Amino acid sequence: QVQPVESGGGLVQPGGSLRLSCETSRSNFAFNTITWYRQTPGKQRELVASITSGDNTFYADSVKGRFTISRDNANKNTVFLQMNSLEREDTGVYYCNVLDILSRSSWGQGTQVTVST
Repeated sequence: QVQPVESGGGLVQPGGSLRLSCETSRSNFAFNTITWYRQTPGKQRELVASITSGDNTFYADSVKGRFTISRDNANKNTVFLQMNSLEREDTGVYYCNVLDILSRSSWGQGTQVTVST
C-alpha cells in the first residue's frame, strides 16, 4: 500500500484559486483510482473529483467547471486538484484517497482549505 500526502491548502478569498497536490509514497505502483474528498464540520465526507489510471475523470456537480483533476506528467502517481473560482462552500479539509489495483484503499492526513474574506 501507499501513503498519500496532501499539500497546497490554505486561506484564500472567494473567487481565488488554489492547487492541491496528492503525492504517493511510491512512484512505481499501479493505482486504479485517485479521488479527492472534502469534509466540513457536521457533514459527511463528500467526493469532489476522481481520476482513473486511464485518465477518466469525474466531478461532483458542485465543482464542475471550476475544479480540474489531473496527473503530473513527470510522475503519473502524483495528482493535482486545480481549484478556481473558489466559494465559501468549498471550505473544508481535503483528503486524497488512493485505490490500488488490488482494491486496497489508503487515505492521506488531509489539507485544510479555507475560503474567506
